[in-house]
Amino acid sequence: MKFLSLKKVYAHCDIPCGIYDPHSAQVAALTVLRMLELLGESENTHDVSRYTAVKEEHAERCKREVSIIWGDFFKEEDLSGELNALVHRIMELASKAKQGKVVKQGEELVEAVNQFAEVFWRKKGVKTRRVATPYKVEAQVVIPEL
Repeated sequence: MKFLSLKKVYAHCDIPCGIYDPHSAQVAALTVLRMLELLGESENTHDVSRYTAVKEEHAERCKREVSIIWGDFFKEEDLSGELNALVHRIMELASKAKQGKVVKQGEELVEAVNQFAEVFWRKKGVKTRRVATPYKVEAQVVIPEL
């Protein structure tokens, strides 16, 4: 009887696809900001309920997208105190945005996710720039110069 010889292998994720992009987290953060703006403008209970549900969903999506990139894309040698602190700040800001109606927290979340995008693209050796969003929210996003 012949036994199989197994070799230990390593991959950066469960399915090493190599496709990571912080864009989804950025859109989620922008959506949180927009919902916070709308909450400040609305007195209609139905609208407030809908805006709150969407805000909370997208805050959670932002946290999930950032944590996937942080956990699957970045390697142990990349996990500096600065990157870890930034990811923690994003998690904290997204949680605070879920709990409240403060537009400033949404703006800070967008900025923190933009900083995360800059770190991500720098790790891939891609230059970035900031551009105004084409959405109904006054903010900038970091995009890669491809």
